Amino acid sequence: MELLCSVVVPMYNEEAVLNETYRRLTQVMENSGVEYEIIFVNDGSRDKTAEMLNEICDKDKRVKLIDFSRNFGHQIAITAGMDHSSGQCVVVIDGDLQDPPEFIPEMIKKWKEGYDVVYGKRISRKGESFFKKFTAAAFYRFLKSMTDVNIPVDTGDFRLIDRRVCEALKRVNEKNRYIRGLVSWLGFKQTAIEFEREERFAGETKYPLKKMLKLAFDGITSFSYKPLKLASYLGTFLSGASFLYLIFVIIQRILFPATVQPGWASILAVMLFFNGITLLMLGIIGEYIGRIYDEAKSRPLYLIRKTRNLADDRQPLTRD
Repeated sequence: MELLCSVVVPMYNEEAVLNETYRRLTQVMENSGVEYEIIFVNDGSRDKTAEMLNEICDKDKRVKLIDFSRNFGHQIAITAGMDHSSGQCVVVIDGDLQDPPEFIPEMIKKWKEGYDVVYGKRISRKGESFFKKFTAAAFYRFLKSMTDVNIPVDTGDFRLIDRRVCEALKRVNEKNRYIRGLVSWLGFKQTAIEFEREERFAGETKYPLKKMLKLAFDGITSFSYKPLKLASYLGTFLSGASFLYLIFVIIQRILFPATVQPGWASILAVMLFFNGITLLMLGIIGEYIGRIYDEAKSRPLYLIRKTRNLADDRQPLTRD
């Protein structure tokens, strides 16, 4: 029987949840009645995740393992899993069980109806702080307003994509990847299924504030150049305002030469304000230049230490 579905699961220090993730995924896929494979990508875990994955691969040949040489990041791990997938469709799901595997059969059903991409849309997020919920909602809507690409709001990487979409995604070699944005950029016929996001089954989040900000910057800089235009607009506005103020000072000096100008504090405040704006704009430009630098180096996206249960002709060490 032809392999129908590949399930890609990025893993980083998930020893506390791994066995439950495997159990639930296997149960769901067995009950779905389709031929499947589960591709775990060990993203440089420092705990027993790799050891446990090898044990699972020994007893279940439908489970594949891609073991990175080091931690390359969540989005790169997803990319590697897609690169090595064989199914007619590919499901991406995190290993922390916040995205319920039980929705995969519904995704497959939508795919069989003719949709190329079926993404999970969160209607609630259990067990997360107000700050996390607020910043996530604000970011998705801010990104949507900043780009011409229709990136659905309140969605993560939990989705099903058709083989055609997967092959098209392989042609996109950006280093600072934002997978959900790239899938939207590719186009194809898309639809959503709504679900309630659960709390983590065990362990700690692998997306602290620092990584969240990195992902946010990748999303914005990959799909929008409006921040650069903002720098130009703001610079033009401030230059015009400064010129008008200069004219005012000259006129005041000519008409009222005896006027005392003691305002050192205000002058210093204005200077600091303008210097701050300048540094902010340079920082935005620097973000784009840094990404250009990453692309120019042309290093591979990832390096694989070893694989398990993959065919010999599907074991490249790198992906350019």
